Amino acid sequence: MSRRTRKNVGVIGLGIIGSRVREVLRDRGFHVFVWNRTPKPVPNFVGAPAELAEMCDYIEIFVSDDDALLDVVKQLSPGLGAHHIVIAHSTVTPHSMIAASEIVQRRGARFIEAPFTGSKEAAASGQLVYYLGGDEAALREAAPILEASSKETMVIGEIGQATVVKITTNMVTAATVQAAAEALAVMQTAGLPLQKFVDAMKGNASNSKTLDLKLSKMVEGNFEPHFSVKHMLKDMQIASRMGLSHHLELGIASAARDRLLEQMQRGHGDEDYSAVARKYFSGTSSAAKPESGLDLFEPRKEPEPEVWIHTQPPEVAPQTAEVTEQKEDVDLAPAALESAPAEETPVVPVAEEAPVAAADEPHEEEPVVAAEPIADLVEEEPEERRGFLGRLLRRESNS
Repeated sequence: MSRRTRKNVGVIGLGIIGSRVREVLRDRGFHVFVWNRTPKPVPNFVGAPAELAEMCDYIEIFVSDDDALLDVVKQLSPGLGAHHIVIAHSTVTPHSMIAASEIVQRRGARFIEAPFTGSKEAAASGQLVYYLGGDEAALREAAPILEASSKETMVIGEIGQATVVKITTNMVTAATVQAAAEALAVMQTAGLPLQKFVDAMKGNASNSKTLDLKLSKMVEGNFEPHFSVKHMLKDMQIASRMGLSHHLELGIASAARDRLLEQMQRGHGDEDYSAVARKYFSGTSSAAKPESGLDLFEPRKEPEPEVWIHTQPPEVAPQTAEVTEQKEDVDLAPAALESAPAEETPVVPVAEEAPVAAADEPHEEEPVVAAEPIADLVEEEPEERRGFLGRLLRRESNS
């Protein structure tokens, strides 16, 4: 087993960035020991994170997500002591970063939060940018190791705050590439060479290093991974959750997340996140169908305004039959009930129905028809029942 020295550095996670940082550190005189969840045939590969802690005072972690970070620090924990500094480079939620720091600090060790920005080329040439959070003394002690693989280190503040900076910068990066993919789609639909857009952006105020790296490769359909779809998707999901927790509507981040999720679901999770351009080009099943009849250059013709003609509903036709006037006194004498002929119920013709008013026309109140006399509305008893009732009433009056 190798003797511990101040030059021993442990690296956990040999992905696109971790594997290149390992080489840079070796080139700059550090003794590097490594561990990866999937064993790799590389020099100084040890059996477990706790074994790495026995050999190295400084341990850098380059795992991809929250669960992996928390799992690694738990495995490291038994071997940690006051002489250790654990440097976490993962992009995770601020909550998970704080939880990882607490696991480390309970063992008396120190913890530095150090998410980064930079492509695999930047990692290979030692040109990453680290956003740092942690104790000032620990940051000073770990500075030579961090500076070996970076062109700049930026101290942000407490544990968890550097992660917020990393997530917010990635929001802009993801949105930039998504906007570029949509712009290329419009160019293609308009029948213009895509290279014209690439050339136009070089002199445009909105150009960026991200577009310099991505645009030409998007035009070529080259999605070799520098920062994968699955990792950018994870970062945009974190951004969306952070927005929800603070009641913020993050429309652009949500749109970028959804497009990344589409590519993940189509099996492109290991490609570069610029693969969101696949959605908009021919030959992809997710390409949206163009709207029929929509010209990209001529202004859309506004429909002619509809003219509403306001008409009054026709007056209710006058009644053609007179309603029998109600008598002032209704003779309910038994003789009248028995012998009076049944009166026919007058017929009241129904007025023509007025047309229904249009939705934006003022409503006309319907004309009120006078109530018919009560006596005329009462249905008279059949004649045979009147005879029986009359006889009954006469019998009662005679008794």
